[in-house]
Amino acid sequence: MMRVLTVRRVDRRFRVLARDQRANTAVEFALAAPAIFLFMFGIIELGYALWVQNALDSSTAAAARCASLNGSACSGNTSVTSYAAGESGASLDATDFFYACRSVSTDSCASKTGTCACQVTSNHSIARHIPWVNALSVNLSSRACIAPPPKANCAS
Repeated sequence: MMRVLTVRRVDRRFRVLARDQRANTAVEFALAAPAIFLFMFGIIELGYALWVQNALDSSTAAAARCASLNGSACSGNTSVTSYAAGESGASLDATDFFYACRSVSTDSCASKTGTCACQVTSNHSIARHIPWVNALSVNLSSRACIAPPPKANCAS
């Protein structure tokens, strides 16, 4: 008899709890929050990667243009790469960039009118800090090749 009373009490308690809706919002939030936060922070990380890619593209093109015009700000390999890093607006280092003067016969990006093409390439790796995935990184790269005006050479 005692056991039947205990089962009835437990059953009655469960029914009361089932009708109680005071914590529904907290439980629903606890179930949905991980997905919402993962989606939100994923959008932020993607936006940052796109911003860095845009900075690589624009600074690589600016450095190739500067080297092709043989400007005083871009003379020498280290000056071109330093100029590219300075133009980026992001936390990019001069070691992320590489400058080379390519001849028309060896490179397809050079125009037929110039004697060489000023090529700047960039590679940058972004480490992603995602829980449970320790070694995830994204490699971004960009390349710009601009031929100098006629009767001019690339920065040397």
